[in-house]
Amino acid sequence: MIIAVAFILFVSPYKFVPGGVYGISIMIHHLTKGVFETFPEGLPIGILSLCMDIPITLLGMRLLGAGFGLKTVIGFGSMSVATTLLEFTWGYKPLVENEPLLSAIFGGLLIGIGSGLVFKAKASSGGTDAIAAMLAKFTRQPLGKLQISVDAVVVLMSIAAFHSWAIPLFSLIIIYVTGKTIDIVLQGMSVQKALLIISEKHAEIRSRILTEMDRGGTYLTGKGMYEHAERNIILTVLERKEVEELKDYIREVDPKAFMTVLDASEVLGEGFKNLKEKTTF
Repeated sequence: MIIAVAFILFVSPYKFVPGGVYGISIMIHHLTKGVFETFPEGLPIGILSLCMDIPITLLGMRLLGAGFGLKTVIGFGSMSVATTLLEFTWGYKPLVENEPLLSAIFGGLLIGIGSGLVFKAKASSGGTDAIAAMLAKFTRQPLGKLQISVDAVVVLMSIAAFHSWAIPLFSLIIIYVTGKTIDIVLQGMSVQKALLIISEKHAEIRSRILTEMDRGGTYLTGKGMYEHAERNIILTVLERKEVEELKDYIREVDPKAFMTVLDASEVLGEGFKNLKEKTTF
């Protein structure tokens, strides 16, 4: 339903083509406007997408297993129903009139949220979601990046369909936002920080991390470049708010300590996300 809202309220009214099966369906929908008496506004996007999703899913079942196929059938089937329902109830008017950029950004955001939730269930809503999942199985590349690559090919088709450069440029914005949002939904926001700490008071800092903060860490052995002195380096991963707490403590016990704080895009293991929760196909 989230993806359907994105396509009908934000994407299709401006003829955006954000790749994939639904991008192709949007092109056909607008190109068939006034051609059929039964569908004067153009062939329904939901029904067109369903006709294309079926053969793609059959291929996905062959490569990724029957379990993937079952969830994908539920995914693209319910999405087709939701899209068609919105087409016949809401129509084809945009939620926000005369705001193509705003619609492109929020359309991409909603598509990314919906697709990311489907991927977390180890399924697909069909179309390029399924193609990206199949490619991920063999390339081990992030799903968001693969989706961007696959969808970009379809975007180029919109130039010939609508004879406009504005449409593919807006569509690329949607694809970029979608891909980034999918990765955030799957991996989470970067709220964890990796810390490298060099200090003469490493024993006190170690005790603080282990006992009072109830976190773990690792000692790394290093050698100073200037004096060639052996040093113990603490490597630990903390939540963002814990970093400030540790900073305050280190400032008290060793103002001369050296600390590097790095963004950890994903942390898996004890104390954080369980490895079993990692989404894979």
